Amino acid sequence: MARVAARLSTDGKQSTHPVDEVLPLPKLALYGFQHVLAFYAGAVIVPIIVGSALKLSPEQLVYLINADLFTCGIASIIQAWGIGRIGARLPLIQGVTFTAVSPMIAIGLGAGGGTAALLVIYGAVITAGIATFAFAWLPAKAFRTVMRLFPPVVTGTVITVLGIVLIPVGLNDAAGGLGSPDFGEPKNFAYAGGTMLFILILMKLGKPFLSSIAILLGLVVGTGVAFLLGDAKFGDVGNSDWIGVTTPFHFGVPKFEWFPIVLMLIVMLITMVETTGDTYAVGDIVGKEVDSETVARALRADGAATALGGVLNSFPYVAFAENVGLVRMTKVKSRFVVVAAGVFMIVLGLLPKAAAIVAAVPHGVLGGAATVMFAMVALAGIQTLGKVDLKEEKNALIVGVSLAFALLPATVPVFFTKHMDADLSSLLNSGVTLGATAAIVLNLIFNGLAKDNAHDAPEAGAQALAGAEVDTAPGSGVTAPEVPAAVPAQAASPAPSAEKADDADPTPSPSAP
Repeated sequence: MARVAARLSTDGKQSTHPVDEVLPLPKLALYGFQHVLAFYAGAVIVPIIVGSALKLSPEQLVYLINADLFTCGIASIIQAWGIGRIGARLPLIQGVTFTAVSPMIAIGLGAGGGTAALLVIYGAVITAGIATFAFAWLPAKAFRTVMRLFPPVVTGTVITVLGIVLIPVGLNDAAGGLGSPDFGEPKNFAYAGGTMLFILILMKLGKPFLSSIAILLGLVVGTGVAFLLGDAKFGDVGNSDWIGVTTPFHFGVPKFEWFPIVLMLIVMLITMVETTGDTYAVGDIVGKEVDSETVARALRADGAATALGGVLNSFPYVAFAENVGLVRMTKVKSRFVVVAAGVFMIVLGLLPKAAAIVAAVPHGVLGGAATVMFAMVALAGIQTLGKVDLKEEKNALIVGVSLAFALLPATVPVFFTKHMDADLSSLLNSGVTLGATAAIVLNLIFNGLAKDNAHDAPEAGAQALAGAEVDTAPGSGVTAPEVPAAVPAQAASPAPSAEKADDADPTPSPSAP
């Protein structure tokens, strides 16, 4: 079944690049660089926001960005390539989570700002990373019990929330970038609209290869047009150093304080929900079965990357939903493309001058491409929800009320900034945090715990789906229909053993579900 599913795309068509295929080097490089460009803005925005809030110098801010890119590369390789039982072995890019921004700023300002604040933040990040890594090694029974908190109605809602929360980020870039002098200028929307139109035309009319690099070409062409019109500036490239090596504990020895640690542990609980949803979403897109052990491996990679981030002067890591949308758009499903992207990020983290070139992409151009991808993230969540019985009023309430909670911070920010304790505001002033928490709590109230691993479809039904024109894949959370009479009897035969599965680990797993 795994071999059949790995070759089916979400629309039932043959995939030219299955998840475990190693592509030729030129394609690996091209597709990998596209992932980097798609991910770049999200990667650098967190250190920029946090560093600016803590009043770091420009040199310190550049160091944070390079450290972030370097660690992102290592983390993405671990997640996609896999090391033993660490890493999902799926095309998942690792990036700094937006959920941690407000808590980290609150922690840093409470510590007085500057590099002294970074030391307190890093102590909390390292501790939370180790705790997440340890959690993902829970015995099989305990881990499956936790996974029962995340049936498709929850993960689908969380992915949809991620897309909805990210779309305004793309639109702000399309407007020129928050805080920029020309924010909202028509020319920015012209660049965004032109880039978006170019991408959509390639997706509609282009050959499969052109469609698969539509985002990359859109960014290159958009930046080229902006350069010709004088709106793409490459002056910072000449002022940047050629080499910038990230060293452990560059700003000093981390400090471990209890409240920042508790706050960061709560942040990591939310990121675990994000990564769980992204893992199921990308597994559905690439047609590869996702079970509790796959999710556990993804979370171990999150924990390891987060702890490493604290050591290498970066922040908490999560599977990036933005790139899940890119995988769905391009249908390039090979996980080794993400490995190639990881290599590019490591290089960018070592070469500030190269990073400055990528950073020169105008906000408007980036916003046009990002808005398309973020919309695709929301669509991935809606597709997951399409497999939920929303005629059931309790499921409809879970989704609707959770979306309402997710929109509260963006709609009524004054409630969090003026009428809430600063520590509590740093935790709750996040659409992802509120939406995910509401989905989990409401699902427990209305549905209770799922009977088993919520996303494991019965094997016979999954095999039947492999031969039917159904927009799904094993591990997607679908309750499998009865096998149609037209399906041969052997379609309902027992699944192949774990030893024969394509992605089986060579080492027996005592805690594998």
